[in-house]
Amino acid sequence: MSMSAVEPGTRLANRFRLEDRVTEFGGATLWKAIDEILARPVAVHTFSPEFPRVNEVVLAARAASRLTDPRLTQVFDAADQDGTAYVVSEWVSGESLLDLLTSRPIEPERGAALVAEAAEALAHAHAAGLTHLHLTPSRLVWTSGGTVKLLGVAVDAAILGLSSDDPVREDTEGLGRLLYAALTGHWPGDMDCGLPPAPLDYGRLCTPRQVTAGVPGYLDAITCRVLLQEPRRGQPPLTTPAEVAEALSEVPRPTPAPISSAPPSLNLRSEAPDTMDPWPTPSPQPPAQGPQHGQRSQTGPASKVLLTIIVLLVMAAVGLGAWTVGKNLGNTPPVAHNSSAGPTSSAPSAKPVTVKPVSATGFDPLGDDKEENPEYASAAIDGKSSTDWHTDTYKSAELGRLKSGVGLILDMGKPIQVSNVTLSLPNADGASVELRVGDAADLSSLKSVAKNENASGSVTLTPSKAVTGQYVLVWFTRLPYFEGKYRGTIYDILVHSPASA
Repeated sequence: MSMSAVEPGTRLANRFRLEDRVTEFGGATLWKAIDEILARPVAVHTFSPEFPRVNEVVLAARAASRLTDPRLTQVFDAADQDGTAYVVSEWVSGESLLDLLTSRPIEPERGAALVAEAAEALAHAHAAGLTHLHLTPSRLVWTSGGTVKLLGVAVDAAILGLSSDDPVREDTEGLGRLLYAALTGHWPGDMDCGLPPAPLDYGRLCTPRQVTAGVPGYLDAITCRVLLQEPRRGQPPLTTPAEVAEALSEVPRPTPAPISSAPPSLNLRSEAPDTMDPWPTPSPQPPAQGPQHGQRSQTGPASKVLLTIIVLLVMAAVGLGAWTVGKNLGNTPPVAHNSSAGPTSSAPSAKPVTVKPVSATGFDPLGDDKEENPEYASAAIDGKSSTDWHTDTYKSAELGRLKSGVGLILDMGKPIQVSNVTLSLPNADGASVELRVGDAADLSSLKSVAKNENASGSVTLTPSKAVTGQYVLVWFTRLPYFEGKYRGTIYDILVHSPASA
């Protein structure tokens, strides 16, 4: 069978039936097909008789078929026989990074998580001697199964006839372009990939934080280290996909969607993805290392039963105590009051009141950009335990030995007397925090008035003597363990002042 006879209904290898023509380019055609043996859709590339690189494509596909990383498109078959050449691979369903960026804004860390997965998968391919050379937002997919797929390793370059004198650098910069796009919605490359071009500042590429508000400082720095090949935050440029993967390893990853009970043929589709919710919300699971970002540890059924029993016992004890006190009071004879008696005990002191801050911000006076995730700061004073402010993630508890501390600073609007500050922290040992108070948002002006060397859970920091100031700083000097790295987190913070203040 010659390639000119390939049309809908054609069967390849007595197994793969071509159904719909998806795209055609340069003599290569992508089809939606059916694997009649396994009853599932597959993607099939066929090639016209004039296509000049059939042998290179088949060899590249066979090499890619040996890759084992599940985030790389799986190649099922590749052949060139009897005048017919084809490549069969899995048919991926979901939304590409391009779809996500053009349909709705995505959070910076979620976009970066996609690129982090791609970097790890590409590092695996490089270790096997294979490269991509054509990393664009349409080749990175968040699948309907809640996983990440990087399409076209080795095969795309062979089909397009791409080569590079330095393929490692080319793929590393490609990851940098994907990260830039994920953070800004702009494309920092020459080709038209469906996104607006990245803005320039006097001929120089603007950094992500210059383009889009709310990009975390550490992601901005990583992008510059990859794409601009510049050292940032005291760290060198990133020159390989493995280095990019390591730098992005601190990014929180999306949780895969629950496994569907539907047959596989309903879970797979094409490289022209459907529209769907790209970040499904799974049923909460109890984390192994304390609360995850923005979450509390969940309570299991046994714990709920135990808690119910305890509550009932406490209620019974309170009721019995009240009945006993009432009975004794009823049987006690009245006591005559002597007006000449000495003075009675003074009334108990008034309970401190909570003072709401005017604003909050991440405070990093020793860092390059002087900020630490300021976009999350308001979550620590919104009264919701389901939200949080957190530091960047560091490689050691001592903040990667990059600085002596980092924290969250509150502006109270005017000087107030601070009775104490109550923090809600993760249940993870290892955090050291200081309470600092002063009249200026400057580290040298903020005096340390209380400390806790192993803070976790609910923590109250109480000054040893009266202290007044407009600015209240919770200063982390040591961070607790978090998902293989170290990060400080504050779910809630309450500032208390004397009622008369």
